[in-house]
Amino acid sequence: MAQALLWQKSTYSGGAEGDTCVELAAALGFIRLRESDSPATHLRTTATPLAGLLLHLKSGH
Repeated sequence: MAQALLWQKSTYSGGAEGDTCVELAAALGFIRLRESDSPATHLRTTATPLAGLLLHLKSGH
């Protein structure tokens, strides 16, 4: 049986309700990301590549 994912809105998405949020879920050693306006489509990654992506984005590149 597939495990249900518990999606959480990113704190960087702001406090307003709506469908313009980045959401995260973790299960079975993977992190999943999706946009709330397109919930059927998501990316799956692990912590190390995600951390590298976030460092790169924060550096302004």
